[in-house]
Amino acid sequence: MTATVGATLEDSGAFAKLLARGRRLLGVDLGTRTIGLALSDVSRMIASPLLTIERTKFTVDAAHMGRVVAEHDVAGWVLGLPSNMDGSEGPRAQATRAFARNLNRLSPLPILLWDERLSTAAAERALLAADTSRRRRAEVIDKMAAAIILQGALDRLRYL
Repeated sequence: MTATVGATLEDSGAFAKLLARGRRLLGVDLGTRTIGLALSDVSRMIASPLLTIERTKFTVDAAHMGRVVAEHDVAGWVLGLPSNMDGSEGPRAQATRAFARNLNRLSPLPILLWDERLSTAAAERALLAADTSRRRRAEVIDKMAAAIILQGALDRLRYL
């Protein structure tokens, strides 16, 4: 990743204007112990779970995510913002905003903060419906949640 400052946005329309055509988006579910990643197709219609990173320290995690961005020719980040059910923001949302600010210092790509309320619960329901074992659910829940976050953003961007 380069040392150019990117933009963090909550307005999907403004985010869409910053995106290069024909390039993918990377969805991010930022947990306290893991980071789930999901990738869109180049037409930005479908989000697919990609991988889960065990969190260590920011610079190591950002470097790993930067390699994913380069490998898949990503145009922007969609970072899940964990708001409370009443729309207020707690410590996890503040930590996510801090992560985005730090990521902006390393990556010129725009970041869209996307409401992630209930994304993990939706991923859990989908995995339970598929009769996935508890062990397997633990392995894939974060990247599934990232795919749900990314798919929500893709669905919104499609109508702009």
